[in-house]
Amino acid sequence: MLGMLALSIVSSIPSAIPVSAATNNLWVIVAALLVFTMTISVGLLEIGELGEKFSNSLAKTVVITVIAIVVMALVGFNTAFAPTINGIIGNPLYLPGLALGSFSSNPTSLLGNVWWSMTSTYFGTGLTTGTYFLFEAAFASVTLALVGVIVLKKMKFSAFIAFAIIYFILIWNLPAAWIWNPTGWLFKMGMSDFAGGLIVHGAAGAAGLALVYRIWVEERKRGLKKSPTVSINVSKGWLTLSILLLWVGWFGFNPGSVLAFNSEATVVVLTTFLAASAAALSTIFFKYLQIKRDPEILWAANGILMGLIIITPLAGFVSPLSAIILGLLGGPIYVYAEKVLGKARWFTDPVGLFPGHLVGGLFGVIMIAFFTQSAFAAASGNLVLPNGLLFGGGAAALAQLGIELFGILVVMTTVFLLSYISISAISKVTKGILTDYR
Repeated sequence: MLGMLALSIVSSIPSAIPVSAATNNLWVIVAALLVFTMTISVGLLEIGELGEKFSNSLAKTVVITVIAIVVMALVGFNTAFAPTINGIIGNPLYLPGLALGSFSSNPTSLLGNVWWSMTSTYFGTGLTTGTYFLFEAAFASVTLALVGVIVLKKMKFSAFIAFAIIYFILIWNLPAAWIWNPTGWLFKMGMSDFAGGLIVHGAAGAAGLALVYRIWVEERKRGLKKSPTVSINVSKGWLTLSILLLWVGWFGFNPGSVLAFNSEATVVVLTTFLAASAAALSTIFFKYLQIKRDPEILWAANGILMGLIIITPLAGFVSPLSAIILGLLGGPIYVYAEKVLGKARWFTDPVGLFPGHLVGGLFGVIMIAFFTQSAFAAASGNLVLPNGLLFGGGAAALAQLGIELFGILVVMTTVFLLSYISISAISKVTKGILTDYR
């Protein structure tokens, strides 16, 4: 039955698309649906780590999802992925135009036309506008869900919604336009980020820092000397379900980022699952050394997430053994980062945006210059990425390291400043973003 359904879907795609491209479209649509499940799963993760009194996290992640779909359709997809204006931002009026073609009665441009960057001139995978939109809208959605884990019950829901609209028009879109768009200025410089170690995880950390800093500014105005903490209150069933759904969702997140159904997509499945498993074992081990207690589901869940985050920016560039090594490194990095960042007095981060997504994402991006093997990179569409320093890359690998570090600096600074300016402006309009949680 499923095979007949898949065949009917492929055969219904306009005949102008080659059969191989039709297969790519079907694969990326499935991957996009898996990524969409991750946004809601982040809400389940919050409940799993903080307890059912935080069930409003589910409403938050549902609203994030629907805002992402609508705003990205109206303009956000173009500002990120249309041909850029001077390498900075995508042209918002590029065909099919606003709202994916507005009221056009001709569906060909949306259903049958290959998106410009998916033609043979660029990535060559034959994805249509509709397919590629769905995939990238899912990425934008889950990125804001990650930012939202530090909002907790402290920030007005209306202020977060206003921030979400700006986020999907400009804040998420600029790094995407610079690095994932083949006319972006960082892409042309040679910056690589396979599935979003910087564009998703690192940038989510930067936006999260801006929000918690604004929250701290307003908490100090209330006379607080320390930001009220939110304690971990594990709900084992919800936490286990959430990490399962996120792990399965990552099957779309990383392998889908090949943007083609080929052998490299299978390799990315392997590197993704191996890194997550190795990081879980490593985190459990180092956490045990730290507190000398039997393993807990929270340790395993955080380890799995850390491995998935670290492998994300280079999943299509490395071998399975490299993925295991990167995962093993993730354990001590997470445990130490959690310990250091947990001492902060001006924010509370019980779900681990900063030790996990921020630290892990940036670490993974930097590791591109060390662990990349050009044969894997070429198979995933990155033809000019050199071997890493650990595989004889030499001067070319050092140059790549410089490019990755420069990209990190630019993106993190830009996202933090845009997020802080945006949330400060929203605060003025709404007379503060803090809820009355005292």
